[in-house]
Amino acid sequence: MQDVAYGNRNRQPSTLTEMSFAIRIMSPCDKGSVMDILLDTPEFEPMEVPVAEEVMDAYLDNPGIDYKALVAEENGVIVGYICFGAVPLTIASWDVYWLVSKRGWRGRGVGHSLLTEAERQIKETGGYLVLIETSSKPAYLPTRRFYRNNGYRRASLIRDFYALGDHRITFAKRL
Repeated sequence: MQDVAYGNRNRQPSTLTEMSFAIRIMSPCDKGSVMDILLDTPEFEPMEVPVAEEVMDAYLDNPGIDYKALVAEENGVIVGYICFGAVPLTIASWDVYWLVSKRGWRGRGVGHSLLTEAERQIKETGGYLVLIETSSKPAYLPTRRFYRNNGYRRASLIRDFYALGDHRITFAKRL
């Protein structure tokens, strides 16, 4: 399968253990590895992973129709995943539905590289607005910081959306 992009291509590794990885289009054979990453991500509630799997299956059944999905791969091991799609009934708005890096790979450029490639593809199709929803739970503070560090700004907050005290925060970025 052809690579889409390469992670860390223009960055010097920050540690001796940091390696480069390829960003490529997700294939059906990647599903098990992506599911393992999702299940091993403590921020995700048990009820969230089946929803991620439904979206993944919709992509795998009809790649590129409603969703696009990319993976980051290092020496045959999947280390990250992103799923995104055009928002129905909009001209050029897109949602990032899922973005996750394998534990042990966080902070090594996987999420940034996946998000950057998704943004490139969105812009290539004429998209200009990217939205990402996340939780206000304290465990998601690093996630919210990651979005801010990648140029996203808080666009909205809906109080008690997920549960009492757990607000939905929507981040937005114009490309």
